[in-house]
Amino acid sequence: MSDEHDHASDSERSTDDDEVSSAATDGGEESSDAEVRRTASDGGVVLDPWGSASVDDYRKLFEEFGIEEFDEVIDEVPEPHYLMRRGVIFGHRDYRPVAEALRRGEDAAALSGFMPTGDPHIGHKLVFDELIYHQQQGADTYGLIADLEAHSARGLTWEEIDEHARDYLLSFIALGFDPEEGELYRQSTNRELQDLAFELGGKARFAEFEGIYGFDGSTSVSHMQSVVTQMADILYPQLDEPKPTVIPVGPDQDPHVRFARDLAAKMRYFRVTEAFASFEADAAERTLIRRAYEAREEYAEESDRPRCEEAAAWLDGVDVDPTGTADDPAAAPEFGAARESAVEKLENAGMEPLRPRVRFLDRNATDEAFDALVEAIDGEKRVFEAHADSFEMDRAEAEELAREVEVDNGGYGFVSPSSLYHRFMTGLTGGKMSSSIPASHISLLDDPEEGYEKVRAATTGGRDTAEEQRELGGRADECPVYELYAYLLAGDDDGFAEEVYEECVGGERLCGGCKEQAAELMREFLEEHQEKREEAEELLESLDIDLDVDASRRGVAPTEDE
Repeated sequence: MSDEHDHASDSERSTDDDEVSSAATDGGEESSDAEVRRTASDGGVVLDPWGSASVDDYRKLFEEFGIEEFDEVIDEVPEPHYLMRRGVIFGHRDYRPVAEALRRGEDAAALSGFMPTGDPHIGHKLVFDELIYHQQQGADTYGLIADLEAHSARGLTWEEIDEHARDYLLSFIALGFDPEEGELYRQSTNRELQDLAFELGGKARFAEFEGIYGFDGSTSVSHMQSVVTQMADILYPQLDEPKPTVIPVGPDQDPHVRFARDLAAKMRYFRVTEAFASFEADAAERTLIRRAYEAREEYAEESDRPRCEEAAAWLDGVDVDPTGTADDPAAAPEFGAARESAVEKLENAGMEPLRPRVRFLDRNATDEAFDALVEAIDGEKRVFEAHADSFEMDRAEAEELAREVEVDNGGYGFVSPSSLYHRFMTGLTGGKMSSSIPASHISLLDDPEEGYEKVRAATTGGRDTAEEQRELGGRADECPVYELYAYLLAGDDDGFAEEVYEECVGGERLCGGCKEQAAELMREFLEEHQEKREEAEELLESLDIDLDVDASRRGVAPTEDE
């Protein structure tokens, strides 16, 4: 979850953890992460939080990982940031609850972390800007230094970490973060965070670390501990009270977000689902049973009181679509196994009426919490050993009630965390932007003249000759220099960014003049930023954050996992 930009005792009534995957298709908060980690050999996108991050085709992220297009939600966002308006922020996962809270002036939070492995650079500024935007929109905002991750996964010494941590925090404050309204912390010195990580660790299994991150017998225990700590980071803003929370990251960090969403769900006292009878059904079976209920007038002797055995006979007799294109799931081949099991469960239920209801499944609740929930359900209800059914509440009301009872009885009540995804900046040399390649990036600590020279020497998307450029136009969409305008130099002026783009692709703007203008703007930006960093020094010193943990740490630097 740290944004590196290194292109960087269960209750007896607790339900089985396999429910994590089933809820993903029926509108629940949970999702399966068995397929989070991809390898290049399967033709998919590689999302490795500690690898050399790059994405060749952002569209594949929508298909393979369920990341949603940000354009579909931008109209619901109050005063969207220019990174949103220009498509730099291209995707999201469940951002609507955050946008709605901001729009209504309700509680929301934003958090992201930074692994201090080198100087902060203009790639990191994307996340700084996203956090600052959310703070300005009224969200509780958190910035953290992922020093435990840097030490365990990257092998940095504590002395190195201390030095880089200060630089990140100074730049964050200089760019506009208000530490008096938000919170800054280090993983290694935050005891509340570490306590939460310990609790989350009780719900994490080694098989998940294998499937999500590819960990094996050679992975150090501290590396695995750092991952659980990152899960705690993501949920930390909700320690006092549950609220919609967004994590702005690069897409390479998506495995962390998805794992955190699963752990948040596993920590909940109750899971709310829909149901149609007293027996339990998984998500696919519920889809088919729902379809059978909708078709009740076709088969039920009493359409307002269809029986389970009637629904079983109807479902068993639906013709399967051999083309695999059926819109009706009851006829789709891929639901074959689920249909067989759903029919069996319906037959076993016999003459029990098929009735829609909202179900509260007990997964971690204390006896007192479960009893309190049953007492709080108004109207018609049925209570079983492991769940309670309400026949008069809708899904949203049930979710709210479950969370309220949980918090009142000592639970966390976590809201599943949301995320935003931004595009990676192209390196100035045309490849990946990497801290290990100085010419590829501009550090926020670079001398302004050095920043000027790096831009002047940057690769462009221009044609081979000025004549070709005027005739064919430049390739702004492939140009690292244009990215500087869109991501940083044009600031909030969309008109300016658009003008640069149109002049480039129209052949009016030549690369020499364009780079000169960008270089001068970069010099001005670095001059102003470094002046503000100096002003931030005194403020940083006054904050309750330990900037020197090296003296309290002993031992050799860990060996980075292979």
